[in-house]
Parts: sequence; structure tokens; C-alpha cells
Amino acid sequence: MSKFLHILAVIGIVILGIIAVISLFAFVFLKTWKPFGGKASRADRKNYAERAANFDGKKFHNEDDFSPMDMQKNPAPDPLTFSNKPSRPDFEFPVKKPDFIENPSETPQVDEVKVTWFGHSSLLLQMHGLNILIDPVFSEVISPVSWVGSKRFSHPGITVSDLPKIDILLLSHDHYDHMDYDVLREIDSKVAQYIVPLGVENHLERWGVKADKITNMAWWEEIQISGLTIGCTPAQHFSGRHLTDNMATLWASWVFKDEYHQILESGDSGFNTHWERIHEKYGDFDFVMMECGQYDVQWPKVHSFPEQSVAAVKTLGAKVALPIHWGAIILSRHGWDDSVERFLLAAEKEEITVITPYISQTAKLATPTLYTERWWRRNAISLLR
Repeated sequence: MSKFLHILAVIGIVILGIIAVISLFAFVFLKTWKPFGGKASRADRKNYAERAANFDGKKFHNEDDFSPMDMQKNPAPDPLTFSNKPSRPDFEFPVKKPDFIENPSETPQVDEVKVTWFGHSSLLLQMHGLNILIDPVFSEVISPVSWVGSKRFSHPGITVSDLPKIDILLLSHDHYDHMDYDVLREIDSKVAQYIVPLGVENHLERWGVKADKITNMAWWEEIQISGLTIGCTPAQHFSGRHLTDNMATLWASWVFKDEYHQILESGDSGFNTHWERIHEKYGDFDFVMMECGQYDVQWPKVHSFPEQSVAAVKTLGAKVALPIHWGAIILSRHGWDDSVERFLLAAEKEEITVITPYISQTAKLATPTLYTERWWRRNAISLLR
């Protein structure tokens, strides 16, 4: 009996040793792996609390507060699923050559707006003579490590070296499908200024970006750059780059306003009354870049269903919209084209013009009807109901 107990004790010690080694490895990994980013200091958190009503000293909150971890158990299927296609297309998306201006401030066309979509939520907005790069993600795998994670099924056809000088690099939040460590490290020499929600600056600084190049913003704060107003506005989402930093940084939508145009980029957002409050403050928008994919009945408050995305565009008073957050990766269970097809159907009922430029095609806002080809349908085998 004593021999048996001795064996059990040895086994227990070995198991505890293995657990200790794994725990130590995990601790060191979380502390040292740079793609996880940085964290706020005590002084940072005090500053956030003074500026953001939705910061409690440790975490940020949505105005209609919920926990992103509270997923519904055994939810009913989405009754409006429009496509039965798999999560990845069986053909390569066509790519166009973008129309970049290297230094738009040298030949400013302040009354012209151009937008180039690189798939998912990566965009180059050229407005008021400025190059504004939003959520650039070009990596093949969306993950803190390259050997596991969501692999993209479309490719922008360009690299960081092909991009022009960037006057403003703007980030909506710190999730991996919006904040690409490799891209941000490589592109820094091209970027004049970063604008980010509160807390995201700590990631950039850990990655070597100089603090004086970064402006962090709370909801409803505005900044003026060369005559362009940029407003940080609410979204309903969450944040975090590893297991212990959930909600530690802010998420946002963004307003761009000059004397000619008023434009909004949605970031990631579930549907709620914040769109009404944004409209109350700013009035009607000329153009909205609106998320429409990665929704699921298990997280209905985290992302909008396409019909809700169109309702948000209507609430914002916009007549022209670009559906984003689709066309590169799937982080949910819907078909790869379900989001854009549902968005188009809902927008047609509301008489909203939807532009769907090819990946990396530069679209001019002055002529939206030139970018209404539904190019993905030509190669796709229809499984629409």
C-alpha cells in the first residue's frame, strides 16, 4: 500500500511540475511576445477616466453594456441566411491596380474623395488632400502567430512598399483583423501621424512607434488636421489581443468632415442607438463605409447583421455606402458572400447606392455608379435560395 501511495505521490509531483512549466511558459509568452502589444500605466488609466465616461478605471464599456463572453447557448439559426456557400470561395478574387497619389498635399484636390478597399476593413481614404489609411491588414494569417489562425482567402495585390506616403494612419480597435503587427512595424517610416482610440497607443509604442506621432481619442473627441475634422464616435464592440486584456482599450467609429463632404467609417459594431446620436451631432453623411460581415446569432451585439448595417446607413442619412468587413477572411459561420448579398438586398429596398469596387480598385465618390458591378458573382456558382 505504501509503495502504491509513493507512486501516486511521484505521479502527482510530475504532473504539478508539468503544469508549473506550462504556466511559466504561458506567463513568459504573454509578457514577451510583442504582437500582443502593450498595456496602460496607472497614469494612462487616470487620464482615460477623466476623458471617457465609459471607462471604469480598468476596462471600457459599451453604453448598452454586455459581456462579449456571454454567448447564447444553442441559438436558433439565422432565419435570413441568404447564401449556402462555404466560408471560402473556390476561386481567386480579381484585383485591380489602385490609383494612388504619392503626395496629394502637393497637388491638393480638397473637394475630391477617393477610397480604395483592400478587403475586409482595410481602406485608403483620400480626402481633403490627405492620405488616410484605415485598419491596414495584409498578413496571410490573422493571428498573433503565423502558424495558426484565420487564413485570408483574398489578397490585396499590393504590399506596404507599394503604398504612398500616409498622412494619417487610423485604427478602429486592437483586434488582429484590424491591427496587423507586421504591417504596422513595416509601414511606420511612411506614416506622419497615427490616430487611435484610447489605450491602443500602448501597442504602437511597444512596437517602436514614437509617442509624439500618436494621438489617442475618447468618444466624441475631435481633432483638426490641415482643415479636416476627425471625430472619434461610439461603436458597440469590444477589444483585446490576449487572454487577460479584454476591454482594456477603446473601440470606435470615425467621422471625417470638411467643407465639402462628411464621411463615416463604422469600425466593428453591433446595432444600437449610437448611430442616432452620431446623426444628431453631425447630421446627414455623404458616404458611409459600413461593416456587414462576421455576424452570428451567438454574438448578436458584437457585429451587425447586414440588414442592421443598412438600417445604420439609413439612420446616418447616407445615400451611398461601401460594405466592408467581408471579402478576405471569415470569422463566423456564414457563407463567404452572404453578408454582401444581404446588404445589397436591404439597401435596394431603402434606395441606397451601394458601391462594390474590386479589391484595390480606387473609387471616386463623385461617380459612385461606376463602381456597382457585383464582380464576385461572375465566378461564383450560385447557391442562393
